[in-house]
Amino acid sequence: MIKEANKEEAKIKKIEEVRNIAEGYFIRGEFFCSEAVVKTINDLLGKPFGDDVTKLASGFPIGIGKSGCVCGAVSGGVMALGMSYGRCHGEAMHEEMFTHSADLHNHIKGMYKSTCCRVMVKDYAFQSPERKAHCVKITGEVAAFIAEKLIDNNKIEL
Repeated sequence: MIKEANKEEAKIKKIEEVRNIAEGYFIRGEFFCSEAVVKTINDLLGKPFGDDVTKLASGFPIGIGKSGCVCGAVSGGVMALGMSYGRCHGEAMHEEMFTHSADLHNHIKGMYKSTCCRVMVKDYAFQSPERKAHCVKITGEVAAFIAEKLIDNNKIEL
């Protein structure tokens, strides 16, 4: 019983660490939302992809190239899930990819009532520190959600 409590404690600690790392990249201006999530999860997984994988997420911030559509953090999160649940040419699709992507979508939509960037930030002036803080929080939430999925599915060890 104590062992399970320690494992749960370690899980909570790891999830918060992942949240803080992703948020830190955004706060410091090193990466935007989608890039921060992809970089953080790639590192969490032990870098199954080189650092250049973050470049693949560079077109998603501010709702796909500043269009205000799908939240960049959510887009980056789906990309990050693909690191563990995606497939290569000729492989069968892993059902977990769909399940976990939908779970991420539904989790963020449940928290913020949308996954559309322009809707999620409509109450903030674009250049305001409040909008940035809001987006940083979403970025951290996405990274934390994915970390929890990966831990629960034994994709990473504590």
